Amino acid sequence: MGSTPTPPTRWEKHHTPDSWQAYADRFAQMHEGGDDLHGEARFVDALCRRDAAVLDAGCGTGRVTEGLADRGLTAVGVDKDPGLLAMARDRRPDLTWVEADLAGIDPGDFSDAPFEVIVLAGNVMVFLADGTERQVLANLTGLLEPGGRLVTGFATASSGFSRGNAYGVQDLDRDCAEAGLEVQARYATWQMAPWREDSDWAVTVIGVPA
Repeated sequence: MGSTPTPPTRWEKHHTPDSWQAYADRFAQMHEGGDDLHGEARFVDALCRRDAAVLDAGCGTGRVTEGLADRGLTAVGVDKDPGLLAMARDRRPDLTWVEADLAGIDPGDFSDAPFEVIVLAGNVMVFLADGTERQVLANLTGLLEPGGRLVTGFATASSGFSRGNAYGVQDLDRDCAEAGLEVQARYATWQMAPWREDSDWAVTVIGVPA
């Protein structure tokens, strides 16, 4: 692909190919246990037109991408991790999957762009390579249509998540402000629970100027 090499992500530092299946199996077990695994897709679906193109950035095995597609959206998944993408392609060969580094993406890799919404769920911002977060936001903004939106969701320092302190809400707000992006809303869950400073999770809707 047309990606530019970047430093290893925090995900790559903490996960090896041997752990990919365990990662996928964990979500399968959660599904069997009745956990809600489609909150992200429902949230994004509510923001979109019926014919919207949506990008799941850092899609992993494609759980959120599938949920978006099943709601009638034109959903595309992109991830740097070839092993996780292989699982996604195996599960849903009818969908579009792109192997690319979010910190060095080539817009030409995305035939469905521009997107109305780009979602970074599942701690994607937390797992990026150190220091690339602002570049990732800029790269993804370039794939959005005028007036489009980015949606991020990640664990906060309050959650005790082991890598949650690496990139937090204040860092996101700073990077958005410097990139000319507007934080439009923030919630504590994908079910839109009110945000508080001590919330364990932060779901943020970021607007791109029209």
